[in-house]
Amino acid sequence: MAQHAAEVLWVRGEQDFLSNRYSRKHLLRFDGGIEVPGSSSPFVVPAPMSDPSAVDPEEAFVSSVSSCHMLWFLSIARKRKFCVDRYFDSATGVMEKNTQGKMAVSLITLRPEVQFSGDHLPSPDEINHMHHEAHEECFIANSIKTEVRCEPVFPAR
Repeated sequence: MAQHAAEVLWVRGEQDFLSNRYSRKHLLRFDGGIEVPGSSSPFVVPAPMSDPSAVDPEEAFVSSVSSCHMLWFLSIARKRKFCVDRYFDSATGVMEKNTQGKMAVSLITLRPEVQFSGDHLPSPDEINHMHHEAHEECFIANSIKTEVRCEPVFPAR
């Protein structure tokens, strides 16, 4: 069993908390030592109470699914002796009311574009199969209810 840790720190300071006029800006600390500015989404709590330049929980969620998928894809491609030069994903998440009437990220769409090099290049079918396998193996995707779609982008050859 692996255990992962993260810390979230918010401090009120002199803000008027009880009147709801307080900043949602906070700090995310990860077990590797990096600190990332966090905030509520400006779509949920308007600026200046939110910080649009910080990472909001919804973005972090979409990013974690995309990152996990990518890491599995790279591992699978390497095992199949395909040399990956670049992996780019423009992932999006849709937030809407679920069947219980609660706001939820209901759909995450991954749009990975992968560039390969060398003599041994995968076919589009092999790329799709590797994405399918990556999705099946992704720890984050296996942990959530949200639908995750993968729509690979194939650059012109």
